[in-house]
Amino acid sequence: MLIVKILLGLFGLGIVVFFHELGHFLAARLVKINVEAFSIGWGNPLLKKKIGDVEYRIGMFPVGGYCKMQGESDYKEAWENMNKGVMPEKGSFLAASPAARILVSFAGPFFNLLFAVVLLSFIWGFGFEVPTFDNKIVLASELKPGEVYPADTSGLKTGDRIIQINGQNISYFHELREIFALNPDKSLTVTVERDGQIVNLQVTPALEKSTGAGKIGVSYWADPVIGDVIDGSSAAKAGLLPGDIIISANGENIRNSVDFSNIIGSKPDTLTLVFERNGAREQAEFTGKDLEELLGFSWSYISYRTPNLSLPQAVAKGVYEGSRTVVISIKSLGLLFKGIDLTQAVSGPARITYMMGDMATQGFEQGFGTGLRSIANFIAIISILLCVMNLLPLPIIDGGMIILFLVEMIRGKPAHPKAIAIFQTCGMVIIFSLMVFALFGDILFFVRGI
Repeated sequence: MLIVKILLGLFGLGIVVFFHELGHFLAARLVKINVEAFSIGWGNPLLKKKIGDVEYRIGMFPVGGYCKMQGESDYKEAWENMNKGVMPEKGSFLAASPAARILVSFAGPFFNLLFAVVLLSFIWGFGFEVPTFDNKIVLASELKPGEVYPADTSGLKTGDRIIQINGQNISYFHELREIFALNPDKSLTVTVERDGQIVNLQVTPALEKSTGAGKIGVSYWADPVIGDVIDGSSAAKAGLLPGDIIISANGENIRNSVDFSNIIGSKPDTLTLVFERNGAREQAEFTGKDLEELLGFSWSYISYRTPNLSLPQAVAKGVYEGSRTVVISIKSLGLLFKGIDLTQAVSGPARITYMMGDMATQGFEQGFGTGLRSIANFIAIISILLCVMNLLPLPIIDGGMIILFLVEMIRGKPAHPKAIAIFQTCGMVIIFSLMVFALFGDILFFVRGI
């Protein structure tokens, strides 16, 4: 299964990189810059074929890729030779106007965004099932006694139903979780329904330094109704079936999934479940290894299907979701300067590959269509993140190159090769530092257990 996840992840990441480099490639051809090689993957080519003036390659390492244009190394060579300028050959990258080079640099990130919008439009056009829970909450402090969260200090209570946040209507748990995650350290007006009364509270999500997300300390309220039972599990052996309602565990009433988790968390030697099926009450016993396996069932959840959209509606929704993800990505970047744990919050290629593959395999377990939607949605998000990251005004990446060429347009002449080399070296240090954090975080992720 791990191999399947890795292969699916590499496939998805390869698609994202392909469209990024395709943008550079098509823009270079458009402005008459010669492309020497177009490669998916790094390292020595496993496969290569020359068509016209371009050599197409598949690299040994299937992460990343490049579009090699004529004359890209002219500045480096000029600095090494202590020249004050360069004399680019016709058709080379530096022989093109600054505007043409800006277009080529911008085209890669733009194609990532365009590809993501197309994917999102496709997903929303056909519609999809959304598994979730409703807007009723359980305080996390009930699962972790002694812990105090913003939900506790703000006056939220288990059983509250969050119906609005800052005036935005809430119907499902994933909606409120997303709003809290995107607004750390910001005071939010939360409207809840409690015992037939409407109560307004001020809640400020705390910044979770391991993820960079806002967290208030609530979990979903899942009624104790069994959803799925794993074949061969202790729950299946005991005869539990989907739809059974757990009434009590070891004599204690079970209101929701958290109550049940607390019983399991106390690590009892034996577990006696009383459950209801078709109006009649039955009992199941678990001991030893069967109990250690955590029974082997999941709770019933709710799901809804998004409507099928017409082509114009799907494109509009794809553009909206794409632009919304761009805004979320930019906000998330700002959190990097708030003291979050970069080893956990910044993912490298290994972790992204695994996460993409894991999401795909989980989706395919629920159905072929769900699997396709899951991986397509994740690929779209990664594609947008790659767009945003590459447009940051940092040396060596596309955003930094755009700044460099804009300065050249304003000055009317290129910068000194030595200045550009220093600019690029600084960029390499920054990028390398981020890669070290990402690599270290990936290693910790796999060591701690996937």
